Amino acid sequence: MDEKERILELRASLEAHNRAYYVDNRPQISDKEFDDLMHELERLEALHPEMDDPDSPTRRVGSDLNGAFRTVAHVRPMISLSNTYNEGEVREFYRRVEDGLQGQKFQICCELKYDGLSIALHYEKGRLVRALTRGDGTQGDDVTLNVRTIRSIPLKVSEERSFEIRGEVLLPWSNFERLNSEREARGEELFANPRNAASGTLKSKDPKVCAERGLDAYLYYLLGDDIPGDSHYDNMMAAKAWGFKVSADMKLCDTLEEVMDYIHHWDEARRALPVATDGVVLKVNSLAQQKSLGMTAKSPRWAIAYKFQAEQASTILREVTYQVGRTGVVTPVANMDPVLLAGTVVKRATLHNEAFMRQLDLHEGDPVLIEKGGEIIPKVVSVDLDALQGERGPVIRFIECCPECGTPLRKDEDEEGGEKGASWRCPNEDGCRPQILGRIEHFVSRRAMAIDSIGPETIASLYERGLIRDAADLYILTMADLCPPETDLFGMPIAETTSSKTTHKLEQNILDGIAASRQVPFERVLFAIGIRYVGEIAAKALARYFKSIEALRNATLEELLEVNGIGIIIAESIIRFFREEKNVTFVERLEKAGLQMTLSEEQLTLHSNRLEGQSIVISGVFQHHSRDEYKSLIEQHGGKNVGSISSKTTMVLAGENMGPAKREKAEKLGVKLVSEEEFLNMIK
Repeated sequence: MDEKERILELRASLEAHNRAYYVDNRPQISDKEFDDLMHELERLEALHPEMDDPDSPTRRVGSDLNGAFRTVAHVRPMISLSNTYNEGEVREFYRRVEDGLQGQKFQICCELKYDGLSIALHYEKGRLVRALTRGDGTQGDDVTLNVRTIRSIPLKVSEERSFEIRGEVLLPWSNFERLNSEREARGEELFANPRNAASGTLKSKDPKVCAERGLDAYLYYLLGDDIPGDSHYDNMMAAKAWGFKVSADMKLCDTLEEVMDYIHHWDEARRALPVATDGVVLKVNSLAQQKSLGMTAKSPRWAIAYKFQAEQASTILREVTYQVGRTGVVTPVANMDPVLLAGTVVKRATLHNEAFMRQLDLHEGDPVLIEKGGEIIPKVVSVDLDALQGERGPVIRFIECCPECGTPLRKDEDEEGGEKGASWRCPNEDGCRPQILGRIEHFVSRRAMAIDSIGPETIASLYERGLIRDAADLYILTMADLCPPETDLFGMPIAETTSSKTTHKLEQNILDGIAASRQVPFERVLFAIGIRYVGEIAAKALARYFKSIEALRNATLEELLEVNGIGIIIAESIIRFFREEKNVTFVERLEKAGLQMTLSEEQLTLHSNRLEGQSIVISGVFQHHSRDEYKSLIEQHGGKNVGSISSKTTMVLAGENMGPAKREKAEKLGVKLVSEEEFLNMIK
């Protein structure tokens, strides 16, 4: 895989992990692993400026917008901090501040980094009027009703000021353990950690849920034109006096040595805190000096977050089991004696792949060290050599046949050059149960066909009853199929379940959801089909370029490579997909079922060449459309979105609160600033 294709792969991977973390509340990798991928992407993009893409994860913070709440533009963008896990980089940050302030004296305010959900609280004349999540940094979800149930957040303060105060909504360890105990008793899925529980709770549509679960909030930054003074620390102490919950563990440091002492102290002391923390935040104390130091494209130069190393624990490895994903990749999982780690009991941990297992040299009964990267995903780090006693058990070797269907495994191959990869794959994609179910689950998922009424349990039940073998079978289901005599959807006698009326309502919702999915636009249908390597971004680009499934099916390799963002691996995967008759038949059945296999007439008529040859930067907050909608409009009319202003930029779509640095650069280079109304008039 060359560097350009690696850029595309990293972008798709990071977007997926962003979604898993911020929206689904099911993070798949640790913070450090995410940051490592982000740093790799930043490095490669710097080497390949021709791959510039304003939608790259390096250009934006993660988004927790989920569509269930009204979105509101932030008065001031909520930009993420740069992360480091290295004390040397903390020292580098301190030196950069020294250089940037050119000999001025400064103080660093050290604060604990709480592991929850970022919130922006807006007060007018001392009264809480709005609470927004971070969202995508420029706009957030309005969760005011839910926030009003958090008792540590005052609804009114004694000072009749108008201001914004930011902080973290979280769930204390005691409430987290109580909540999971209650969910376990009800047979519900447990929350992985307090951060996930807090996020899920704050995004609940029922404020009563927030009130019952006992959310808490720590505040850490005061903003506005009517704040007490220039000292960040003094401002927070004033906020504390007004009634806000501000950490008593904030500390002003005059030297780098004091900063490092603070970090070392809390790396140990944090384990006794009532809430989850994952690091320390360092901020230049003077607001005037913060302004002088300024910002990068993604984060402030006056602050940095130091993340603590993951906590480790030792336990005994009992056996390795194997999971099969929807693409057939087999992943080994360590099953261990239960052990308490970072506040939760851990019994299973990922072993990634065969090469990772060999590197660890695992034997049955070995003591192993496990850690939670970012205190989220458990993984085996090494054999605990200090705890080894006596003779070791048999070596654990990777299986040779699929644990689900018994088919001999094949080494996963990189399609470019046929080089052997790191993973083993089950090739029996048409007869291996987890692969079949996984493809259907992907098809109905929210970002694909969005058939929310069908979950994994329903899919498994329909499969076991022989009603579905692929996603196309969903479109021939009837009420008679879903409601056999005297039983419900899951084969349980109706007398032993809820009322017949309630049961049939569930099945009618399924049929209604399937029917509604026929209106899902072509680009999402293309993503749902599940062509390997074709993610959301690639599906959108392919749909807009070829405009129909028929044109895509007949495309040559050269034509596919002409599509922006489509490299050799994706192109060859598409050709292989349509070369197989079973896939062609599957797509034809979906088309016959009434799914959208072409761009709609509305989409086609909306396309024009009015912006052809234009390289456009978007900056600021807008009234009529979101930034993402404007990006789509630019593409629809033949323009190109770019993330930064240069001599090649032809115009800036300038909204309210456009950054002064961008405005200054545009004026210096003579780049035209176009207002929202002027732009809409241009594309008519």
